[in-house]
Amino acid sequence: MNIFLTDDDSDDCMLFSEALQETFSEATLTITTDGVKLMETLKNLKPDSRVILFLDLNMPRKNGFECLDEIRENKKLKDVSVIIFSTSSNADIIDKTYKQGANYFISKPNSFSLLKKTIEHVLSFNNDQLVQRPMREDYVIHVA
Repeated sequence: MNIFLTDDDSDDCMLFSEALQETFSEATLTITTDGVKLMETLKNLKPDSRVILFLDLNMPRKNGFECLDEIRENKKLKDVSVIIFSTSSNADIIDKTYKQGANYFISKPNSFSLLKKTIEHVLSFNNDQLVQRPMREDYVIHVA
């Protein structure tokens, strides 16, 4: 499984990497720190690559909204599962990313243990759950 994290906060990247290693050590993690680097990396994917992308929204050079639009407009990337991973929980932002075609929305957990549970929860989804978009009421993932 190929996991991508695009986030410009180095502390968040480090915590995500550690949490992923503790919950699903077989996963391959690719970290990019801005949207331009993400899109360059995604364009080099093999056609059959299974990718789960955790995408922050507020980044330099190209933000998460712009990346999400590009991903959904590219036929080669149509099966990339995009999980918005943001500090925001603003309803307008959630609605906008849902309409743009993101698969799920997660507000960044405020503890390492919740981060691990959240990653574990997402990675427990089967392929259909990751590729097909949920109904709007199931779009936001809350793990307690």
